[in-house]
Amino acid sequence: MTTILRDWSYRYQWLYDTVSWFATLSVGGEQQFRQLPLAGLTIRPETQILDLCCGAGHTTRLLLQYSQQVTGLDASPKALDRARQQAPTATYIKAFAEQMPFADHTFDLVHSSAAMHEMAPGQLQQIFKEVYRVLKPGGIFAMVDIHRANNPWMRAGLMVFITIFETETAWQLLATDLPQQLAKVGFQPVQQWLYAGNSVQVIQAVKPPFSSAGT
Repeated sequence: MTTILRDWSYRYQWLYDTVSWFATLSVGGEQQFRQLPLAGLTIRPETQILDLCCGAGHTTRLLLQYSQQVTGLDASPKALDRARQQAPTATYIKAFAEQMPFADHTFDLVHSSAAMHEMAPGQLQQIFKEVYRVLKPGGIFAMVDIHRANNPWMRAGLMVFITIFETETAWQLLATDLPQQLAKVGFQPVQQWLYAGNSVQVIQAVKPPFSSAGT
């Protein structure tokens, strides 16, 4: 169960931006939050990047600072319209993350920023399989999202945030071992870093260099 503020945050860009700003203060702000999954990665101008569930395009705009080959995918036409305004030089595709209209081995990097907590457990497994399929051998899936906090203050803040702005899928993600789920799909190695009292998790998962798609 959630509140009307969730609907408003998607309807009004200024409210979404305000919520994002407050929610990311614990890691140094929204810009730093979006940078976290990219730490240590080598990204060149020709790197093929998929911004998965790109939303309004804030991270898409950031990714374009690294590469000119960025594709944003989202199921919401309204979100894609906003993304085109934020980052007009990217390519945009309207589609569901669990049914991506891309050929096998298309991307060097798939990036996801605070999107997986919107997905039900069954969706997550299918999305991870699709990410694995569209990545080139040796490609990387880099993501940042919420995590069960061990700091009492962070845990309280996260619970309030989820109650007001999120749905039951966010609670389900807190109970999900994402590295384990990614390893089941075939990613190896899978690295996880925790920030802000464990309330934020960053994952970089590698598709093995000689893997075949869909395995």
